Amino acid sequence: MCDKAFSRSVNLNSHMRVHTGDKPYQCHVCDKAFRQSRSLKNHTKLHTAEKPYKCSLCDNSFSRSSLLQTHKSRAHFCISLYECPYCGKLCKTKSYLKCHVRIHTGAKPYSCRHCLEYFKWPNQLKRHLLKSHNEGTWLTCHICQKMFSHSGHLNTHVRRHEGVKPYVCSECPKCFCASTDLRRHHSVHLDYKQFCCSLCDKSFKCKDRVKKHFRKCSAVI
Repeated sequence: MCDKAFSRSVNLNSHMRVHTGDKPYQCHVCDKAFRQSRSLKNHTKLHTAEKPYKCSLCDNSFSRSSLLQTHKSRAHFCISLYECPYCGKLCKTKSYLKCHVRIHTGAKPYSCRHCLEYFKWPNQLKRHLLKSHNEGTWLTCHICQKMFSHSGHLNTHVRRHEGVKPYVCSECPKCFCASTDLRRHHSVHLDYKQFCCSLCDKSFKCKDRVKKHFRKCSAVI
């Protein structure tokens, strides 16, 4: 599928899930699935509000060691871990930066085995296989009959119908149907503004707000 090589078969098997889209580790609370067991372990902390990683320089606590590392680098040492060379976005890990850069470069590492189509993300490939080559199985919402290619997307969609909100903010009482909604909300509680308008240098905590501002700012210019 690609040229990446590994010293152990277990690492190769884990990597292959990136191409196949298989996610065998499923959360028992919200049914969200993951490719690796450690990802599931980190995810479950969102439901339990467990924060075992404490900052030695202030009173903040975090659910994952990576979040603690990011906090220390940004809040206390003013160091960005991995910075995008195109837009300056700060990424927590090297692998996340690698994925993010595809937005700018247009790289499409996921190829269809039936045709010459290429895709940036594995979920795009899976949807293409379903729509164009009838490979795989569509998942249908039992309430509105909307179809999905991924169980995670279907589960989130159904929760919105049912009003189930298992993701609880650790800083306030707000709850959310999807983990992406919770992550977006977390920026409200940050003490720094990480999104900056490239036209006027005005900063915002939320990506949606800087996008809205940019449209207005560019219209004025």
